[in-house]
Amino acid sequence: MMVLPVLRLGLSCRCQTAGRTLQQIQRTPLRQWLLRRAQTTEGGHASVRMASIPNAASDRVLGRWLVGCSGLVLGAVVLGGVTRLTESGLSMVDWHLVKEMKPPRTEAEWEDEFSKYKQFPEFKIMNHDMTLREFKFIFYMEWGHRMWGRLVGLAYILPTVYFWKRGYFSRSMKPRVLGLCGFVVFQGLLGWYMVKSGLEEKTESYDIPRVSQYRLAAHLGSALLLYCSSLWMGLTLMLPANKIPDSRNLLQLRRFAKVTGGLVFLTALSGAFVAGLDAGLVYNSFPKMGERWIPDDLLAFSPAIKNVFENPTTVQFDHRILVVLGISTLLLYVPTSLAATHQSGSVALLTFAIWVLAELRKVVK
Repeated sequence: MMVLPVLRLGLSCRCQTAGRTLQQIQRTPLRQWLLRRAQTTEGGHASVRMASIPNAASDRVLGRWLVGCSGLVLGAVVLGGVTRLTESGLSMVDWHLVKEMKPPRTEAEWEDEFSKYKQFPEFKIMNHDMTLREFKFIFYMEWGHRMWGRLVGLAYILPTVYFWKRGYFSRSMKPRVLGLCGFVVFQGLLGWYMVKSGLEEKTESYDIPRVSQYRLAAHLGSALLLYCSSLWMGLTLMLPANKIPDSRNLLQLRRFAKVTGGLVFLTALSGAFVAGLDAGLVYNSFPKMGERWIPDDLLAFSPAIKNVFENPTTVQFDHRILVVLGISTLLLYVPTSLAATHQSGSVALLTFAIWVLAELRKVVK
């Protein structure tokens, strides 16, 4: 009769041991992962799962992507400047998102494209003796600039779709990334709007055909804004939290960096007006402009505010005040290589200003 209680006691002990073992199994990392995996399924179909990589790792990935995109935008700015300096921007008189991705290949296709170009003011007034070979050069310059723009668009939009599906973006990050993608599309449309201004017939003027300096400044300004935004977002995601102790001097440095960045941006934007009006060819002496420190035609236009945007003398004078890096560019009558280097230097300076601001972003205001 004593056997039955003993058996019951043995079974109870084994059950308790099995229960503890089951609880230990349930607490293992593998079991916990399986339980979480099971919770993501509903009705026999797996639900969309968020990215499982750590936040710090995803931030580094997004940061590198955005910094890389900003590098592509920088390339577009430099290439656009070279296109402008070689007077190639009006060689493509049509705009098609997909069709123009393939340049002319046969001689007949080239002749057809050249005949289109001959119908517009730049050929009639300035390039009426241009050969087909010379046309091919300016065409390829503009075609390369447009294809680079499409590459920039793909570099923003395709990774955005991928990262969105993988759950890399936080709630606050999503509208900012969508804003960047929308701005890329706007930048492309603005570029064509700018080119159209140089293709219009101006019966009242026989001057060299050129694009509107206002549209050129808007096109360059929007590209610089896209560059600055992408670089800022990328650096803030990549750089670690600032551990510099707060101080009054550090806050002053932060304000100085903001002012410096703003002045560099304004200087680069004023360069668009110089390029749009060919103002770099007006006075090619330094420090004086001709024989005067202040030229007598500085306020030749009326009303006075019009001089700031449309008077080549005033535009060059303003640009001289904002920057002295382009002195040799003026003295040598704006050679293409030096002018492109001058523009690249301004963007490089803007880059360093943004970098300093990103490093100081954690300082208490």
